[in-house]
Amino acid sequence: MGNQGHIFAGDIQWMTAGSGIIHQEMPKGNRKGQIFGFQLWANLPARSKMMDPRYRGINHREIPVVSTADGAKIRVICGQVNGIHGPVKDIVTDPEYLDVELSAGKSFTHTVKPDHNVFAYVIEGEAYFDPARNPFAHDTAGINYFDMQPPCSCSDGCIVLYEKSGAHIVVTTDRHSVRFLLISGKPLNEPIAWYGPIVMNTQEELRIAFQEYRDGTFIRPR
Repeated sequence: MGNQGHIFAGDIQWMTAGSGIIHQEMPKGNRKGQIFGFQLWANLPARSKMMDPRYRGINHREIPVVSTADGAKIRVICGQVNGIHGPVKDIVTDPEYLDVELSAGKSFTHTVKPDHNVFAYVIEGEAYFDPARNPFAHDTAGINYFDMQPPCSCSDGCIVLYEKSGAHIVVTTDRHSVRFLLISGKPLNEPIAWYGPIVMNTQEELRIAFQEYRDGTFIRPR
């Protein structure tokens, strides 16, 4: 009932489930059974919930890498940077999905669509996602708040949610490098009813979808 993207070891599996795909991820790790990856779910608007399914596997060699004058290295998965477009296209919510690496003592500035929701996820390293470096201008969650020393940088595992991103995102580093995902998309402004693997708009739609799954009619003939 949505778009789903997986990044495993640099490769991507991108799928629009719609009404027609029942799937299970079974990625293989290294010899120790370890694997490093991300999974992103993007909801579909009500008019597209039952659209035809799509699937595409993308090799890491198909992902363009853009280097900026400010020293950022960007893997463009979806969206565009400096006129270079990523291989994932034609997604209903018009997302942008960037994998950004920034060396120590550098800055990264990126223009985003002002009506989109935007967030960043820090994979490794440390950076400032507030250009003014004002720790009191935003909410921060921590294990022990009194151990936090302003100005507060964001490190491994932090999520930065931009409530009002404006036109530009600015990320800066000091002594440490950083790698993060920058993701944005068009908000649907629709109610969400979610149970297990299915996301609809109402509980009644959920009931019907699960009944169709049990009856074997959920997958529509093409």
